Amino acid sequence: MSEIERESMPYDVVIVGAGPSGLSAAIRLKQLDADLEIVVLEKGSEVGAHILSGAVLDPAGLTRLMPDWKEKGAPLNVEVKEDNFLNLTETGAKKLPNIMMPPLMNNHGNYIVSMGNVCRWMAEQAEEMGVEIFPGMACSELVYGENGEVKGVVAGEFGKNPDGTQGPSYEPGMELHGKYVFLSEGVRGSLSKQVIAKYDLDANSDVPKFGLGMKEIWEIKPENHNEGEVTHTMGWPMTDDNGGSFLYHLDNNQVYVGFIVDLNYKNPHLFPYMEFQRWKHHPRIAKVLEGGKRVAYGARAVTKGGFQSIPEVAFPGGALLGCSAGLVNLPRIKGNHNAMHSGIEAAEAAYLAISAGRSGDTLEDYNESLKSGPVGKDLKTVRNVAPLRAKYGAKLGVALGGFDMWCQTILKFSFFGTVSHGKSDAESTGKAADYAPIEYPKPDGKLSFDRLTNVSFSATNHAEEQPCHLQLADAGIPIDVNLPEFAEPAQRYCPAGVYEILRDDDGSNPRFQINAQNCVHCKTCDIKDPSQNITWATPQGGEGPNYPNM
Repeated sequence: MSEIERESMPYDVVIVGAGPSGLSAAIRLKQLDADLEIVVLEKGSEVGAHILSGAVLDPAGLTRLMPDWKEKGAPLNVEVKEDNFLNLTETGAKKLPNIMMPPLMNNHGNYIVSMGNVCRWMAEQAEEMGVEIFPGMACSELVYGENGEVKGVVAGEFGKNPDGTQGPSYEPGMELHGKYVFLSEGVRGSLSKQVIAKYDLDANSDVPKFGLGMKEIWEIKPENHNEGEVTHTMGWPMTDDNGGSFLYHLDNNQVYVGFIVDLNYKNPHLFPYMEFQRWKHHPRIAKVLEGGKRVAYGARAVTKGGFQSIPEVAFPGGALLGCSAGLVNLPRIKGNHNAMHSGIEAAEAAYLAISAGRSGDTLEDYNESLKSGPVGKDLKTVRNVAPLRAKYGAKLGVALGGFDMWCQTILKFSFFGTVSHGKSDAESTGKAADYAPIEYPKPDGKLSFDRLTNVSFSATNHAEEQPCHLQLADAGIPIDVNLPEFAEPAQRYCPAGVYEILRDDDGSNPRFQINAQNCVHCKTCDIKDPSQNITWATPQGGEGPNYPNM
């Protein structure tokens, strides 16, 4: 319990995060009992402001939640009509026959969407049902009950000085208490990370694994546009490390352009953002983009650990939902449907508990239903794709992963059992002396752009008169350890140019600088730092990116 005296408000369920999982939970709770008091707290300036996803949406979760979503006007307007899988070389592209792909990879019946707009629409449906939704309300800490259970959260704390003391306009925020608290913060959520550690929720699961996803929205020439086309690529330029990319043609001559780098890469000289920019110059990609213009940019971490990395999702007083639990199906590059399923499952477990007069206990029904229901079945089939690829490389690993998916689809059996991920992404980082630096082409300002220019297209903003939300456990480690041993990879793995090494004119006196105002809240630093010295915490509510249609 915080020592600061705050007012408190009681609810039946407090939900942190207005993404697809949190909003699904809120809606399902109201469907089950319209009298339940539900609140959703969103750190973005509005619902959808911090939502970034591919996204090709499998509507299974939405249909389960609201079978009449079409009649209600859900913004699912572009159905997939063409699937392409390309293996790129530096100058060529080989199309993989769709018949080779396991049925689960088929995008028939799926939709190209802006998940930010889908979440805005879901929030409207929730508010019509009586759910209270408060954007611009970052949840800065957890509140615990007498028995050590999660009792609530602190939200809306503003006005701290950079040193953490209370400034002249300090507002202590409010405690929002719930019979249950749902954490739907997305990837590597700060409160979720604390809960997992406190209750040892990952004691029986494999290490979590992540990728860094970067995305641009482009307006392209009408003659280059093919509404409903979905193209995924692998291979160049990520020939030695794992990654993938996509082009999704939505309506209005727009295309989503995305690139994912698996964060288990070894070479600390790798520059994920520049790999993305280089990829756009491939002839197959450049042909689509030439003559167009980029209108938005963003980045976020993506969970890729799969079934074996799911922690226990229920804890005393609450539950982990969606990407907070790591529910992305990596080969499909889809997690929104599973996020919605998890919200539904958690809501139903909480409803039964509240109806029985319980509160603050562990929702074991949710633990069971998540792993045995639609989410578990979806993820179990693909559980070996990521570790096989990491173990055997982009060519053999992909082939073995495809073979395993076919076996599990047809035979309901895996010859590999369940393959372990091994090291964490931070531990996978190699020593700089063991790898050659990588030379990247200079961005041309037409297809490729420097980081700071692109960050301006994310509408990111942070007030400088507040504590830095990127916290170093030891301020000396970046220069004393990470720089000599790993060439300080933070200056490269960050897709927003937050971290810099500054030197005097003669190259001496290296200093580590954090440009926190650039942060797009991707959480990569919290994941990939080889010394695990950086902790991402929530800044003041409403700050960060303001994505319009991501």
